[in-house]
Amino acid sequence: MNFLAHIYLSGDNNLLKIGNFIADGIHGQPPEDLPEEVKKGIVLHRFIDTYTDAHPVFRQSTKRLHPYYHHYSGVIIDIFYDHFLAKNWNDYHSKPLQTYTNAFYTLLQENETILPEKTKGMVPYMIKQDWLGSYASIEGIGGILKQMDRRTANKSGMGNAVKQLTEFYEDFEEEFRVFFKDLRKYVKEKTGEI
Repeated sequence: MNFLAHIYLSGDNNLLKIGNFIADGIHGQPPEDLPEEVKKGIVLHRFIDTYTDAHPVFRQSTKRLHPYYHHYSGVIIDIFYDHFLAKNWNDYHSKPLQTYTNAFYTLLQENETILPEKTKGMVPYMIKQDWLGSYASIEGIGGILKQMDRRTANKSGMGNAVKQLTEFYEDFEEEFRVFFKDLRKYVKEKTGEI
């Protein structure tokens, strides 16, 4: 799952959200000086990633992309699934998406001192370009995929993946709904363990 899903799956715990958000930039054990709840968010992020990569429905989605994008297929599906979460946000949360994402951006700004350096550098662009809100539109997802493609020196071809998103839109959306129901149940169980 990508940023929006990780944040959403942290529930109402703000420090858990931050940990879940920064986890990709933390390798090995979380730094000792981080608040406990942030560390728990990092652990939760890793549980979510492991569960996601092994889930048969997620793998079914990635197989559809594999002939075009090979090992980047999972990254693309993470982004596609965030699109379906954003697009169908009202099915999952009572606050409007823009209200939710603005509150998260404020949370990051208020807690800048605990963010890793790489994250601190990314946050202003994320806020200015409203990455989380942009997931709701196909155009926004296209922009994110092009950014990701540039990070691979355009070797991944991810910038073209909107073609498969639109071609197999209903299939991907149905797979997302089935997978996300299972993932939410799994996260509810896991958050009681960490």
